[in-house]
Amino acid sequence: MAFGTSGLRGLVKDITDLEAYINVKAALRYLLSIGDIRASSGVVIAGDLRPSTDRIMRACAQAIVDSGCQVENAGKIPTPALISHAISTGRAGVMVSGSHIPFDRNGIKLNKSVGEVLKLDEPGITREVERVRFEEYSRTATGSAFDASGMLKRSPDLPPLDRAAEEAYVRRYLQSFPCGGLSGQRVLVYQHSAVGRDILPRILRELGAEVVTAGRSETFVSIDTENITDEQLDRLEDLAITAEAGGRPLHAIVSTDGDSDRPLMTAVLPAATAHPGGRRVRFLPGDLLGIVVAEYLRADGAAVPISANDAVERRMGERGVYLQKTKIGSPYVIFALDELRRAGTHARIVGWEANGGFLTGSDMAFAAETMVALPTRDSTLPIVANLFAAVERRMGLAALWSRLPARFGRAGLIDNVPVVVSQAILARLIPPGDTIEVELDGVGRVIDRSRPDAMPTPLAELATADWQRRKATLTRFFTPALGFGDIVRINVLDGVRVYFHNGDVAHVRPSGNAPQMRIYANSDSQARADQIVELGVREPDGILRHLERAFTQGTIVTL
Repeated sequence: MAFGTSGLRGLVKDITDLEAYINVKAALRYLLSIGDIRASSGVVIAGDLRPSTDRIMRACAQAIVDSGCQVENAGKIPTPALISHAISTGRAGVMVSGSHIPFDRNGIKLNKSVGEVLKLDEPGITREVERVRFEEYSRTATGSAFDASGMLKRSPDLPPLDRAAEEAYVRRYLQSFPCGGLSGQRVLVYQHSAVGRDILPRILRELGAEVVTAGRSETFVSIDTENITDEQLDRLEDLAITAEAGGRPLHAIVSTDGDSDRPLMTAVLPAATAHPGGRRVRFLPGDLLGIVVAEYLRADGAAVPISANDAVERRMGERGVYLQKTKIGSPYVIFALDELRRAGTHARIVGWEANGGFLTGSDMAFAAETMVALPTRDSTLPIVANLFAAVERRMGLAALWSRLPARFGRAGLIDNVPVVVSQAILARLIPPGDTIEVELDGVGRVIDRSRPDAMPTPLAELATADWQRRKATLTRFFTPALGFGDIVRINVLDGVRVYFHNGDVAHVRPSGNAPQMRIYANSDSQARADQIVELGVREPDGILRHLERAFTQGTIVTL
């Protein structure tokens, strides 16, 4: 197994009992070594609804017991419910889930007693994995608890189900938001195989909404909230039409990914207002959903990954909210939230990702109750906050969302790009040094804008020349013939994000743990954002393939 942007992932065929055992035992040994937990501490375990999860949970439970710790079985609950409960009780947690990836894969997400495992923890865990692996591989066939195929000879039963984590998660929302505040709202929960498919309807009902459930599936359904397809939107449209067959309108359709830490949310337009031939469901991407939540919570400090729609930057700037950009992945967002909290300059600190998962870095005072900080991705808060924001403004979700900056996004990728090739591309596009973001003013100056709280400063002559060369190289791929304007800004925090004079944004980034190259786009129209991604991923002659050939074969082709 290998660390991705958040947690360990792998193919189910490779996640033997032994592999799961080694990784969990090593992680707990690391947490013991740094004093995060003590011997005999309790460890909370939960999982999602994938067919492989039960087996992997039992192997993880064996690792917990063999580490001298106690197992609390929280059952099948959302990842944020597990982590919230573990943090509130000062214990580590183990979540068996592959999130949104297909059912033939799975994963293990670990948390410390104070929050998620961060990137700074990964090297220490990896060293312990090597040690535990050596120990287990050194055992004789008769002395090992595992057979030749890596499966436990005697698989343990999990302890009886303890619903404390689930109930605490439900109370989190019922105590913070006004009872009955969603009265008059009719919401469809698309359940599919999401682990929170029964918890989310319960929360919404108890907050006053009329809830309709649909689409429940006992076969695992992969929902990637960063890549909602036309086919999936057609499915939601069909569910809406069926739910309204009795003449009662829907206001929204909500759902989550597999482990219920990322939201999926659409407004349902009244039939009379829908464009002829157009959809009646309007999907809002997660980075835009997060803007509404941040405003509802009256945030004064925020952190988002650099890949987020630049509408976030525009809106937070208009509201005077300090915004910190991070690398992609929740551990980076959490690290930024921790820094903001330690600085003591902001009272209401939040973060979110392009997938919609929302994090709170400080306690949030509501009229009824204070919601304790939860610095991990959560899907329920953005769903509930968007619904309440619409109700309190006495407008539909679509009208509420129409007030956001009119910026549109898209993402795509190509496969079979070796990591070494991706690194070679970045090496040719990113100058050496500590500068993260520059503005190119069109008259030869290059201005350092790496820190949002610092005065912009012109770079020295040599650094200016280096950045101008990188701009010239990028212009050979992102050409006027393809509709791109002059390059006015470049950010290299995580990949290369290029801002053009005509308002387009193109962001090229290698995958964190797969042989893939990704491209993200923002523009003033959805059609143009879609076109930028198409120009990037087109086979065999798109921008990404031209970059691959140019910097591995030494030739640059002007498109």
